[in-house]
Amino acid sequence: MVGRKYDLEDRLLDYAARIIRLAESLPKTQTGNHISGQLLRSGTSPLFNHGEAQSAESPKDFVHKMKICLKELRETHRCLLLIQHVPLIKPPSKADDLISETVELIRIFVTSIKTAEKRGKLKKHS
Repeated sequence: MVGRKYDLEDRLLDYAARIIRLAESLPKTQTGNHISGQLLRSGTSPLFNHGEAQSAESPKDFVHKMKICLKELRETHRCLLLIQHVPLIKPPSKADDLISETVELIRIFVTSIKTAEKRGKLKKHS
């Protein structure tokens, strides 16, 4: 795409903001507070860890930090499913778009990690 840059950092920033808004909307109960805290930690972590990956000290360090992002996204996905299942938001379908974005981000990170690992192996054999 000429003239349009795909920026994962902007996408992760928007994602973290959406996570924060959802966490703030959860009920102020023991359960709501617990899930909100967990969601905030795992759902904002990919933004911060992606920044760390961009400053990685080596290809191995890059892959490690990208895997942390992936792990946190998978945790967030399960948290969102639990929020829907209980349900802690009404209607539960309010989380559908955020769940879809989480799945897309998981796919992006899986692909990026595979690509980075493949490049690392190619360089070792060169």
